[in-house]
Amino acid sequence: MGLNMDLKNMPYTEQLQFYVNHMHPLINKNALFADGTVYYRSFIKNDSGYTAVLRFRTGINNVEFVYVVLDGREIAMKKFMKDPLFDYYEAVIPCGKGGQEYYFKAVSGRMTVYYNKRGAMDEVQSYYSFRLVPDFHTPDWAKGAVFYQIFVDRFCNGDPSNDVVDNEYIYIHQRVAQVKDWGSLPQPMDVGRFYGGDLQGVMDKLDYLQDLGVDVIYLNPIFVSPSNHKYDIQDYDYIDPHFGRIIEDSGRVLEHWENENTGAGRFICRVANKKNLEASNALFIQLVEEIHRRGMKVILDGVFNHCGSFNKWMDRERIYEYQEGYEKGAFITQDSPYHSFFKFAANSSWPYNSQYDGWWGHDTLPKLNYEESDQLEQYILRIAKKWVSPPYNVDGWRLDVAADLGHSSQYNHEFWHKFREAVKEANPQAIILAEHYGDPAAWLQGDQWDTVMNYDAFMEPVTWFLAGVEKHSDEYSADLLGNFESFYGAMSHHMSRFHHESLYVAMNELSNHDHSRFLTRTNHKVGRIGSVGAQMASEDIDVALMRIAVLVQMTWPGAPTIYYGDEAGVCGWTDPDSRRTYPWGHEDQELIRFHKDMIAIHKKYKALKLGSIKFLGGQWNVITYGRFDQDSQLVIALNNHPAEAKIIDIPVWQLGILDEEKLECLIETTPYGYALNTGTMQVYNGRIHMELPAESAFVLYHGK
Repeated sequence: MGLNMDLKNMPYTEQLQFYVNHMHPLINKNALFADGTVYYRSFIKNDSGYTAVLRFRTGINNVEFVYVVLDGREIAMKKFMKDPLFDYYEAVIPCGKGGQEYYFKAVSGRMTVYYNKRGAMDEVQSYYSFRLVPDFHTPDWAKGAVFYQIFVDRFCNGDPSNDVVDNEYIYIHQRVAQVKDWGSLPQPMDVGRFYGGDLQGVMDKLDYLQDLGVDVIYLNPIFVSPSNHKYDIQDYDYIDPHFGRIIEDSGRVLEHWENENTGAGRFICRVANKKNLEASNALFIQLVEEIHRRGMKVILDGVFNHCGSFNKWMDRERIYEYQEGYEKGAFITQDSPYHSFFKFAANSSWPYNSQYDGWWGHDTLPKLNYEESDQLEQYILRIAKKWVSPPYNVDGWRLDVAADLGHSSQYNHEFWHKFREAVKEANPQAIILAEHYGDPAAWLQGDQWDTVMNYDAFMEPVTWFLAGVEKHSDEYSADLLGNFESFYGAMSHHMSRFHHESLYVAMNELSNHDHSRFLTRTNHKVGRIGSVGAQMASEDIDVALMRIAVLVQMTWPGAPTIYYGDEAGVCGWTDPDSRRTYPWGHEDQELIRFHKDMIAIHKKYKALKLGSIKFLGGQWNVITYGRFDQDSQLVIALNNHPAEAKIIDIPVWQLGILDEEKLECLIETTPYGYALNTGTMQVYNGRIHMELPAESAFVLYHGK
């Protein structure tokens, strides 16, 4: 029996013995494993800080020595357990308050293998080291929770009496308009067009959301604001009455000859009258109470980098200038108590000073000037606490463009540290979830954000692999479509930048309000509503590919987040076309049923919410991976080729599944539909042999 023989067809138990008897120096890299789940890393609190219990897995009888390398010190690990396939090593290490970086080192003969967040390596790569942060805890309710994002104006109109009316005011040089046809499509310039969705509409559809399996509702901004997206906040203390309740509705709309908002009496009454504002806050309290009564959570969108030019602090539109109970805005007078909230150009003059910094130069989005205004900082920290405290009791914040806040990186981190302290003091179980593109590691050290919207370690790699387009539908790449190596490389790299506590609550979206709908991306086309029109977004779509994407979403580490209407078959190019209305009465009912069934699987199996993940190999158009804990293992396999079946052997032994054991197929989807509980597959030689039809995906289960 030569050392160059092919071991592939040998039973796996014989392979292990062959390694032991003949190839002992060769470490089986695929058997090595550790991560941040509770089995492989836990902490014991004591008077001096913490003790870390670290564990590492190797192939049985395959490794001579295992060390954990902690801040450059090699600490020998002791074998404490074994099973038919693996040895398990452990080290108990005092770590104080944490902060140390570590990786593992396995030695057998002359061979040394290092193991970090990206897996087995032939050399040390400290960039991917694990890190001890024992005090960092994200809310348990959010780990693996199913989120549902609602762009309120387009979800459901529950109260027509609060709808924006034609000519109510002017926004960005255009008169606002009430869209009478709920099913009509957005227009290229859409921010001043209102469909009438509101909080009562959300309340009316809670039965639907609960039946779907939603755990958490994420609302795009709902505070007073002149746009339909409301990322230009006018008053952080109140819910917009156009989303809430209008008790007093006096005043007139603008005449055709008027070109400024000082005469917009109805708008001013609606958004500045305290009776309307208090009634809207009261409705929101009722909504949160009802959401909580159903066992669900709700988080709000916090826009703290900038406000809007309509904001009462600036008051460029002179909405509040003569209203009782409001101070003069910084646009109105240099003596405004809010003057320091903004950065005005040197030598500019009042009254009505428009020379101020806007975010990315937009004068409708004044940049907030925290570094020069302690009053502003304290105001926003009060807002941060207010909405997560009684009587509102919101369960957390999604933070808009969070890395942009402030004028320097140093202050940005200082502010989010204060923000975390304020929010967690008011509500220790509130989540802090930031919008962020790029490496988030600097903010995810346990003292600032809990997690992020997961673009780099979910939306982008999934989109490129399955659809071959990027998240705006602005670019197509045949080289990335079906490229499993690029998928695994991107995922393992970007996932390594998360602390474990952050990864398992990361918002894993296929679509959202800023990007194209995933169902549109399945047509592999490039376009925007302004260049190719809205109709093309619904042409040549592939619902089978959408189901595969949802299956991945519901089986990947993190919090799967459905963008309203994705489950019902809504299409759309990037913003504003992705903000189409929910198609009540015209839903794709089969796609809704598929979402319900996948959500039920996700919620039933603990390993899908809290378990480890391990890549199990692939080929062009094919990826396979496992989710597992000490009680169960799940195998996910998919083929996104539009015409060809693929054959693959999946090494399920890497999850701890033994020969002759069987895996149950929980769900499978193909171009012809999907089915539940379709049979079993048996393990031979440590593998399962599968033929994956074109555009198919499977979830297989094995439990003890």
